[in-house]
Order: sequence, then C-alpha cells, then structure tokens
Amino acid sequence: MSEFAPPSLGWSREDDGSIVLSPGGTWRISESAALRREVASIEPTGAHAVVIDGSALGSLDTFAAFTLLAFVRRVGVARDAVAFRKMQERHRKLLALVIANLDASGPPKPPRVGFVPRVGAAAISVYRMLLAHSGFFGEVFVELARLARHPGTFRFKEAVSQFEATVVDAIPIVALVTLMIGIVFAYLLGVQAQRYGATIFVVDGVGMAMTRELSPIIVAVIVAGRSGAAFTAQIGLMKVQEETDAIRVLGLSPIQVLVVPRLAAIVLGLPLLVYVGDLAGIIGGAAIAAAQLGIPTSTFATRLHSVLDPTNVIVGLGKAPVFALFIGMIACRMGLSVSRDARSVGEHTTSTVVQSIVWVILLDAAFAVVLQRLGI
Repeated sequence: MSEFAPPSLGWSREDDGSIVLSPGGTWRISESAALRREVASIEPTGAHAVVIDGSALGSLDTFAAFTLLAFVRRVGVARDAVAFRKMQERHRKLLALVIANLDASGPPKPPRVGFVPRVGAAAISVYRMLLAHSGFFGEVFVELARLARHPGTFRFKEAVSQFEATVVDAIPIVALVTLMIGIVFAYLLGVQAQRYGATIFVVDGVGMAMTRELSPIIVAVIVAGRSGAAFTAQIGLMKVQEETDAIRVLGLSPIQVLVVPRLAAIVLGLPLLVYVGDLAGIIGGAAIAAAQLGIPTSTFATRLHSVLDPTNVIVGLGKAPVFALFIGMIACRMGLSVSRDARSVGEHTTSTVVQSIVWVILLDAAFAVVLQRLGI
C-alpha cells in the first residue's frame, strides 16, 4: 500500500485465538482523527495474544504506534504477548521501543511533606545560610587586615565610582521618599494632637522619629533594594562570564577587587544618605505643620532646636554603618555564590534584597533593646 494512503486497520482471528491486526496506509499524527476512528471501529474479545501484520503499513510515527499499542493493552493483551509479522525493520524497531515504554510510569510524585519537616528544613537552610555568611565575613576581614598592612593595594578609583553610584545617584530618591514620610508622619500625628490642642508637640515627634528611627530604616531599605541588588547582579554576572576566574588567574583576590571597594562606598555613604533623609523628613514635617497645623516655619525650627536631643541624631547616624556593612556583605556574598546561569543571578538578587531588609529590621530591633537598656 502507498505510504500516503489513508490509514486503515483490519483484523482477524487465528485458530489459536490470537488476533491479527493489519494496519495499512499512513499511520502518523497528522491522521490522528482517522486513526482514532479506525481503532474504535473494532472491539475483539477473548484475545490472549496479538500479531501485528505490517505488510500494508506505509508509514508510522510514535503517536500512531502508541495509539495502536494502547488499543492492544485495552483489550487485555500483555505487551509480552505482542508479535510482528511482515514488518519493515524501521517499523518493528519503533513499535518495540514504544512497547518497552508503554507501561513506564512518569516521574514519581514528590512525597507530601508535613508542617514539622518543612519547618525543620527551613531551619536547616537558615543555619547553613548563616554559616556561609559567617565564613564570608571572616574572609572579608582577613582581606581587610591584609589591606591595612598594604594600603597601597586599595582600589581608590573603583571605590569612588561605587560611591557615586551608591550615594550620589541615590540622593534624589532618598530625599523624595523621606520627604513624603515626614509629611505623612506629621499629618497623622497632627490630626491626633489637634484633639488635645497640643499641635506644637508634632515638632518633637517628627524630629525624634525621623532622626532616630524612620530615616535610618527607610534609607537602608532603599539602599538594599537599589545598591544591594546592583552589587549582587554585577558580581553575579561577572561570575557567569568567568571574569572572577580571570581575576584569580591574575593572582588577585576577588574580595580585594570586587568586595572591598563596594563595602567602603556603602559604609561611608549610608550615613550621608541618612543625614539627607533626616533633613528631608524634617522639611516635610515643617511643610505640613505650616500648611495644616498653623505652625510657622520659624516656630518649628526654634522648637526643634530646643527639643531635639543630639543623641537621637547620633544614634540614627550610628546605625547606618552597621546596616550598610550587613547589606554590602550579603550583597557581595550572594553575587559570588551565583552559579553559572542567568536564572541564578535573578534568584540571588531577589534573595539579597529580602535578606538585607530582614537584617535591617532585626538590627534595628536589637539597637532599640540595647539602647533602651543603656538608657540612651
């Protein structure tokens, strides 16, 4: 029969009870509808073996072979009881391959994991992450000790470049966000203070909140999402492109070349950004106080000067280098731990932002507890 003839399927029963199937014509996926009709048109019963006669078979693909052999299995014949007759070698090999995989099960379903095992696995994952962070911190401090002995190896130009990208370019977004935070905070505080005729105390709240808590946290979160993610993406891409390997081949340390300048830029720059945030937040508070609460800007400034304890400003600025150190360390370590594919870069960049924000909040809580105990 011609290879391009329509598909057909004949059958007969031999004396020993075996069923002889005689597929003919084109047995391909393009004829799927016709193949299903042909298979559905016959329903032999009581068969214990099947012989497939390929003398009239023109062409065959895996879809058609699965359709034919699935029918054989449906009528109750085991795959070991299927034989071939007058079959082209290529068709016989294809059918044998399909028979071998006909009963193969798919990938096993992952076992359902209960709540307690998942909590345990998460705890182990966090422990390993903390262990890796600790090891990286140690490596960085060793490199810093070497740098202290040989200060001429410090890459000043790279540090300045990173400072510009991390600090100077971030001033507009930091000023805008903290300005809005100051406006919102002063407005909400003023709404409550007006009920008791104590609107002047809005100055106290805005000054203390912005300098001690809000500005350091908001600026750290902005830097974590902006510069921390950039550090991870830059270093991760360099690792994907094997540039970190090239640095090692040249006898240089990737930590000295890539990590130390970024750490220097972010640790020195974050306090400056926090200071910008303090000013912007207080300006926003003064603007809403003048517009909504009737407190003149001169009165606001005089009251702020008399009630704002310099300790609050120092505490807020003192938190900044600690936040910056953790953000920079996490970002650089995640960048150096990227595997050699683009997906890993994205995953590690996301992880950097999440970890950095969590650590900033935890560190701020620790500062609050310790400073409260110290009476500061």
